[in-house]
Amino acid sequence: MLQKIKHYFKELLFFTLFITIFANGLSLYKAQELNKSDLALTPTKLINSTLFTPDTNKPLMVHIWATWCPICKVEADNINRVAQYYEVVSIAVDSGTDYDIHTYMQAHDLGYKVINDNSNHISDRLNIHIFPTTLIYDKNQKLVFSEVGYTSSFGLFIRMLWVSF
Repeated sequence: MLQKIKHYFKELLFFTLFITIFANGLSLYKAQELNKSDLALTPTKLINSTLFTPDTNKPLMVHIWATWCPICKVEADNINRVAQYYEVVSIAVDSGTDYDIHTYMQAHDLGYKVINDNSNHISDRLNIHIFPTTLIYDKNQKLVFSEVGYTSSFGLFIRMLWVSF
């Protein structure tokens, strides 16, 4: 019995390691297609009708997602946690009206800032077609990190801490 448990544990460990390496490799490959230019986000209306202007003295995480994206739903709590400590703005793509997105945010108890990119103007300019995608800029609005796909809270915190210095 103990041998079977060890065997299944090894298989599970190998499978997890394989999936992790595969997912990170895919993320790295897809991140090469992104527009790597500096942040050019002008003051933009959020779904709550307030104006978002990036603080030029702080790093900024820009999270591009969609309400229909299953990985985005899993990652949403991670973004929410980071937004409690760092400057975060998210861009919802093809996700309906401001009201639709606001309703989604309330239903999932999410409180980060959201820009509605229903016309795909921002995501197209950044060459983003896979969701979620996370871009992390330093205080000079230079792109330091880009992630395509799921990223853990720990990974996001480490990256934000890195660009804070």
